[in-house]
Amino acid sequence: MTKKEIVKTISEEIGLTQLKTKEIVQKTFDAIVETLVNEKRIELRNFGVFEVKMRAARKARNPRTGQRVDVPEKFVVTFKPGKEMEERVKQMEREAAELRMRQEAEASAVAIRHAPPAGAVPTSPAPADPTDPASGTMEHTSG
Repeated sequence: MTKKEIVKTISEEIGLTQLKTKEIVQKTFDAIVETLVNEKRIELRNFGVFEVKMRAARKARNPRTGQRVDVPEKFVVTFKPGKEMEERVKQMEREAAELRMRQEAEASAVAIRHAPPAGAVPTSPAPADPTDPASGTMEHTSG
C-alpha cells in the first residue's frame, strides 16, 4: 500500500478531502521522523516502537567481484511491532496454515477418488511394435 492509498482510504472513512488528509498523514510521518532524529525512539501504543540504533562495522563481500569490503558502522532504524500487531500477524499465519491444510485434504480426497480400486493391477501401454507403421516408431533398415 502506498501513502496515496492510505490517504484515499482515510479520507473516505472520515469524510475529509484527500488534500487535508494528505497534510495530516504527512505531518504524522514528519513527527515520527523528527522524534527519531531528536530522541532516537518513538513508542506508538498498540502499534510498535521505532528506534535508532548503531549497527556495528562489519566485513562483507562484494557479490559481483567476491572481494571483501569493510562496511563502516552506521545508524539504522529498527521497528518492533506492538502486541496487537503481532497477534494480528499470528492470526494471519494461523489462517494461512488452516487454508493450506484444507487444500491438501481436498487434493488428497481428489487423488483418492481418482485412484484405481484397491487390488487393481496397474496397466501400462503395450510397447510399440517397431514393424507397425501406425505406432510411429517404424525402424528403417537399410538393405
